[in-house]
Amino acid sequence: MIEPQPSRWVQSSELTRYRLAPNPGPMSLEGTNSYVISEGFSAGAMPDVHGPTAGADAPAVVVVDPGPLDAAHLGELAAAGRVELVLITHHHADHTEGAEEFHRITGAPVRALDASLCFAAPPLADGEVIEAAGVRIEVLATPGHTADSVSLLLPDDGDQGSVLTGDTILGRGTTVIAYPDGRLGDYLESLRRLESLGSKTVLPAHGPVLPDLGEVVRAYAAHREERLAQIRAALERLGAEAPVAAVTDLVYADVDASVRRAAETSVAAQLDYLRGWA
Repeated sequence: MIEPQPSRWVQSSELTRYRLAPNPGPMSLEGTNSYVISEGFSAGAMPDVHGPTAGADAPAVVVVDPGPLDAAHLGELAAAGRVELVLITHHHADHTEGAEEFHRITGAPVRALDASLCFAAPPLADGEVIEAAGVRIEVLATPGHTADSVSLLLPDDGDQGSVLTGDTILGRGTTVIAYPDGRLGDYLESLRRLESLGSKTVLPAHGPVLPDLGEVVRAYAAHREERLAQIRAALERLGAEAPVAAVTDLVYADVDASVRRAAETSVAAQLDYLRGWA
């Protein structure tokens, strides 16, 4: 039997905690941050991990992105409170692989923008307001990383509020546009939408919590403009119809082999955008 690892719990904001999933890698950084949201955390207490599922007297919680199919990880999420609802930020396996099993363990409905990821509940809708675990959660469609990406606004989380950004904004580094599912034009529009929220706390699905959403979004947008300028320069040198691999060789010359595929995906997304995204 795998022993639980309470040290993986991190206090991320007044209304949230996350548990770091044991799935580190080049794309997932230290691993996936599986969040637990509850009004019951406002006093500052960490989740009480005490059994396979939480007792009737435990606070109601919402779990976001249960993560990989790992028994210890899912067990501790289930023990963090009475799971009222599970929300999914997007379909990638490092966020969703354990969702069906977690639904089985807890009985909690699972909701995502993509209906195929839902269990015992309808899909999410852009602009929907959810009241669960004593917390107001606003659903924002933020496509770009993937077509089904959503961010979750917690307007009452601390003085400024917070946003769970999934992979749309990371705690470190920048986000891959998972082309052709994700599109750069969509992503730039999503960044503008997030910037309009102002200085919210950023609760990313990978990497550390960040203090100012607006500041991070502006840095992300500047990075995208720099990359687009590099792609334009590469096309001037290689020709307008240069293949993805050749452009990647030029623009990402020093990229590690472990993330070469991600670099090619990013280049493909940028070429699609420059060649007439609509």
